[in-house]
Order: sequence, then structure tokens, then C-alpha cells
Amino acid sequence: MPRFSDRVEAISISGIREVFKAAGDDAINLGLGQPDFPTPDHARQAAVDAIQSGEVDAYTSNKGTPGLRAAIAEKYARDNRFDVDPEDVIATAGGSEALHLAMEAHIEAGDEVLIPDPGFVAYDALTKLAGGTPVPIPLRDDLTLDPAAVESAITEDTAAFVVCSPANPTGAVQSADDMREFAHIADEHDVLCISDEVYERIVFDGEHHSPMAYGENVAVVNACSKTYSMTGWRLGWVTSTTDRIERMLRVHQYVQACASAPAQYAAEAALAGPQGIVDEMVSAFAERRDVLLDGLADMGLETPTPKGAFYAMPSVPDGWVDATIDRGVVVVPGDAFGANGAGHARISYAVSVETLKEALEAMREATAATR
Repeated sequence: MPRFSDRVEAISISGIREVFKAAGDDAINLGLGQPDFPTPDHARQAAVDAIQSGEVDAYTSNKGTPGLRAAIAEKYARDNRFDVDPEDVIATAGGSEALHLAMEAHIEAGDEVLIPDPGFVAYDALTKLAGGTPVPIPLRDDLTLDPAAVESAITEDTAAFVVCSPANPTGAVQSADDMREFAHIADEHDVLCISDEVYERIVFDGEHHSPMAYGENVAVVNACSKTYSMTGWRLGWVTSTTDRIERMLRVHQYVQACASAPAQYAAEAALAGPQGIVDEMVSAFAERRDVLLDGLADMGLETPTPKGAFYAMPSVPDGWVDATIDRGVVVVPGDAFGANGAGHARISYAVSVETLKEALEAMREATAATR
């Protein structure tokens, strides 16, 4: 019998995937965190051109192509109004690898990492794989993360804390004051703030703010996956201070060498090209959000209004998730994202309005059956 590492035995297959396996093949899937829009044509064509020219036949720089890293730096100047040195960027195999690099480069065995609860499933698992101990931090009533709660949980063993805005699974968006305070906490306590900004462009109310605008002890994780509907391209990045990037590069060069070359050319085109497709996508998500919220309210289900991403997290009766799945609509139980998600469900509205209305009828039946 082979002996497996304690780190891998401490994690399991995501609860999201378990739900998918339990659903029928013809079910309406409101559990998937994937935009239902095509990748922009100009991004696809950039990859095709690079393939046909032979530019992608060899490794790129470990950090990524100069053109992509320049496009990422220009994106920060354009969208976030602060400067990033292209040398302080690593292109990664999606946002997931970027998170992995940040964890592996900064977490010692036994270190604590403060994570939002409920929060993205990878935060807990990647902390454990790095040998650390995840410390869940309950959210406010509006499902945002409270800086005071983070600061009060910091101990001498704390190495990092994670912020996600707009958030998966809640759709919550942190305020500028919150982000400024997170940066201050990281600097004051000399811990790393890992800011997951994969959904940053999908904001309906207010604006996205990054703690990198306010402090030094910040590593930002981002990707093209959600903004440009490029989940399958697996292209993300991480940016931070030079010394932190150099340590993360040590991990990246051994686990990945470099991000996929065709994906890098596609991402450069997506970032540097016309941005109208993003605005159209966000407008569609806003319409779908309102349809979903109105339907949930009609059922009497309380739902904090998501200000970004494409998820809602209503409070639901016991048995509601199973009853909804039994009626052919996949939703994810809230406790898949942490103990404090119990009594909630995560609903993705990355589907058409017509499909959403059909799903709401099944949810209405499930609500009546479980009350």
C-alpha cells in the first residue's frame, strides 16, 4: 500500500465537482463559474497567428512574453490607476496557479492563513498543500470581509490573509476604505495580503479597488478567465514586489516552466484590444442578476444583493439544494465554501435569461416543498 503525503490527504475533491457528478446530463447548470460568452475573436485570432508563424513552438520566458507582461502593466495603468513594472509580473496557468505560487512562496509548515468563510474552495486546499493552517474568518451580513475581523484574528503564526473582490461565491464587492485598511493591516503586521481580483471587471455597483494601490505587502492574483471568457485558455498572472516575485518565480519555473505560449498571445490581444465585449458581458450579467434576485425575492428567499461577479448566495431552507437538484437545476450548497456557508446556496447566473427563468420555476417548486 503506497503512503500518501499528509498534505494531500488533508484535502478532497471540491464539493462543487461532487454536485456536478450527482446531477443529470440534461440538468440546467447554475453551479458553473464560467461565462457563457465566446472568447473575443481578436484574442482567438492572435493565438492562431502565433501558432501559424511558429512563435509558440518554444518555451517563452519563465515570467511570460515581454508583450503580455507589458499589456498587463498597461492594464493596471488604464483600469486601476497605479503602476506595475512588467518585470514584476509572472504569467501563470490560470489564476489557480497564481494562488498556488503565492501560497508556496510565503507559507511555512504550521503558518496560519486567514481566509474568508464562505470563500473560494481553493483557499483552504492550497493553504493545506503548502503545509499551512487555514483560519476561516466569518463575513459581515452583507457578505463582505471585515478588516477588523481579519486584524483581530492575526497571531504570531499568521503569514498571510486572502481578500477576494468581487467575491466568489458571494458576489460581494469590498469598498475602497476596506481595501485601504487591508493594505494597512498587512504593512502594520508584516503579513502578506493575497488579493484575488479575477472578477475585477465584473462590477455592477460602485468600483473595484485593489489593496495594491495602498500598500507594499500585497500580491495580486488575476486572470483572463472571467473578464474575457477564457476559462479554458488557462492564463492568469501574479504581481507583487520584486523580492516576492523572485521567490514565486522559483516555484513557477519548476512546476510550470512557462504559461502556454498560444494562450499568452491570446491574452495579450484580449488585454490590449477593444474592451467593448467586456462592457457588453457585464451589462448582460447585470440584467440576469436582477431577474434572479426578483425571482428569489418572490419566493421569500433572502439574498444579499451581489454587486459583482456572477453569483448570488441566498439563505435557503434545509433540503432546498437537494430539492432543486432533484428538479433538474444544479446549484451548489453553501457549505462547500466553508462552514459559514451552511444554510445558503451559491447560484451562478452565467446563463441566458430564458434559462434562468426556467431554473427559477424549479427553485420555486423546491422552495414550496421544503418550507
